[in-house]
Amino acid sequence: MATPIARVTRPQRERLNGHRGGVVYMTGLSGAGKSTLACLVERQLHALGLRTCVIDGDDLRCGLCSDLGFSDADRVENMRRATEVAHLMVNAGLLVVSAMISPFREERRVARSRFQPGDFLEVFVDAPLPVCEARDPKGLYARVRRGEIPGFTGVDSRYEAPQRPDLHIDTTRCTASQAAALLLDTMRLHGYFHLETAH
Repeated sequence: MATPIARVTRPQRERLNGHRGGVVYMTGLSGAGKSTLACLVERQLHALGLRTCVIDGDDLRCGLCSDLGFSDADRVENMRRATEVAHLMVNAGLLVVSAMISPFREERRVARSRFQPGDFLEVFVDAPLPVCEARDPKGLYARVRRGEIPGFTGVDSRYEAPQRPDLHIDTTRCTASQAAALLLDTMRLHGYFHLETAH
């Protein structure tokens, strides 16, 4: 039998990329600002020459998780699939920004446990329900109040806020640009990238 050919390793991929892999795991209510923040941060990382990918909950619901509903069990499975996708991407040496409601503390703990120490940065993108509902960028809360969407997180399905996130961003107290700058600084402090190594 032929000798197995060794696979390309994560350190080899990271050397090629010029930076390490890691995941920024954003959690918060719909309308808190996760997707906006993810897009801003990815654009700035890309401008630095870093290899990135955004995992957005809405995108997953259109493809990989299109078979799932909104029961607690389906939400748990949705989070599990997103975590496994992020894990694969981190092993490919990418900086992954995940923007999902991720409502349950236990599943966020399980998500963190899938990564090596230092590879997982939990970010609580925080805004109270009345603010999120007033923003309602996708018109979801209006549909909820009309009875069109049952089991909506924060309204009639629970959201368990992080107790000790790595970063807490209150989007009622800063602009999207300020939030992005804060997150990028936190990523640098956690060793996700260094400006001198960015392409």
